Amino acid sequence: MKLYKNLLADFEEMSMGYSAIGIIASSCLGSVAAMLILMNGHTFVDMLQLFIVVVVCMGFNTVILAQFKSKIVFNSLLLSLAISSIFILINIF
Repeated sequence: MKLYKNLLADFEEMSMGYSAIGIIASSCLGSVAAMLILMNGHTFVDMLQLFIVVVVCMGFNTVILAQFKSKIVFNSLLLSLAISSIFILINIF
């Protein structure tokens, strides 16, 4: 919990810069996840995974564009990176 609070305090201090980096990181990780999902096939389960990744990554971009509070932006960044990473790990193996 201490790590989360330290990262959040740092994010709130420089939210504009970290938001730009977050958009790049979320988009890149999301596109890798989408590529791996589509490489596995086009079944309903694959399309559901793709839908989840796209919605979460677009949701993060929406939160930034809507200028939500820094804590909400930070939490949505963590969610976006976590979801993309989970689907990358699922589809690699």
